[in-house]
Amino acid sequence: MLFHSSIRRELARSFGATLIVLVTVVMTMTLIRTLGQASRGSFNPSDVMMVMGYTVLAYMPTILTMSLFIAIVGTLSRMYRDSEMAIWFCAGKGLSGFLGPLLRFAWPVLVVVLVLAFFVLPWSNRQIEDMKDNYEKRGDLERIEPGQFQESAGGNRVFFVEKDVSSDRVGSNVFIATKENGKETVTSARSGRVQAVGPDKFLMLSNGQRLESLIGKPDIKISEFGEYSTKIGSSDAGAKDAVATNTRTTLYLLQNPSRANLAELSWRIGLALAAMNFVLLAIGSSSVNPRVGRSGNLVFSMFAFVVYFNLLNLGQNWIASGQVSFGLFLVALHGGVFGLGLLWLAQRHNNWDWRLVRRRARSRTQEVAT
Repeated sequence: MLFHSSIRRELARSFGATLIVLVTVVMTMTLIRTLGQASRGSFNPSDVMMVMGYTVLAYMPTILTMSLFIAIVGTLSRMYRDSEMAIWFCAGKGLSGFLGPLLRFAWPVLVVVLVLAFFVLPWSNRQIEDMKDNYEKRGDLERIEPGQFQESAGGNRVFFVEKDVSSDRVGSNVFIATKENGKETVTSARSGRVQAVGPDKFLMLSNGQRLESLIGKPDIKISEFGEYSTKIGSSDAGAKDAVATNTRTTLYLLQNPSRANLAELSWRIGLALAAMNFVLLAIGSSSVNPRVGRSGNLVFSMFAFVVYFNLLNLGQNWIASGQVSFGLFLVALHGGVFGLGLLWLAQRHNNWDWRLVRRRARSRTQEVAT
């Protein structure tokens, strides 16, 4: 049918162009932020592209929802401006008749948003947290870079190795500064090698000197050694004690309905419900006067999008703090927006004039009074 095919064809072009632009913008912003985090030691610099990919994947439900919303608003606004809507209205197609082609186009996007929010989002967050945790828990040996001062995982030791001799397990001109148990020690050696003893790793120093002093006291103990060993790490980095809520699977959140889990679950369900509600809101907010520019219409649409997603974040915090219940928030926010969207669509479809309705009600009141 010409009516359905023409609308879906234009929606596809607009949606594809908007999606490419938004993904490019998000990738650029994510790359800048990830590079900053890598420079501060939060991520391995070699994992920057992977972290960026997982982060963009976590943002995809929001990106797809925004792209769909902008595509519908832009397409219908263009049809209003070029008087195509007037032609369809004269042909007997009311505004509610656009729900059919819009939903036929939007349902695959809505399904993808649902799958991303429920399954892919926690998986991508988990991958990011694992890479961050593994890099933070790497042993002191992995932190050592020739020619650079490196701090240990606990922050109580500083290492320096001038250069490698033959491999990554042997170095020359080793320097170690330690501050623990109320003591400060400075150890230097001509060479050092890594030796594994069971699950632990030791740095074996040769031909060096050790300075030891108590913090706050002037006494210094100096000793020389032919060989000295210090523990620098373990082969087991250890398991992560706490798991972030946003990395939990949706099934786990359902089986363990704590406040934090319900707050995260409300965010994931909200992403799917918001995508459906935005289809209704886009139809109602796309009406534009052909004699007036459509910039104001687009600004209002983007403002509604920002407000809706801010309410999602706010509601997540309220549920986590116990200020509002999980079910009440979902019904109040998403049910309220759905009802507002239907009312708005009915007003546009029937061309209701609220001022005229108020005047009629006022006149009827006056007639009854007289």
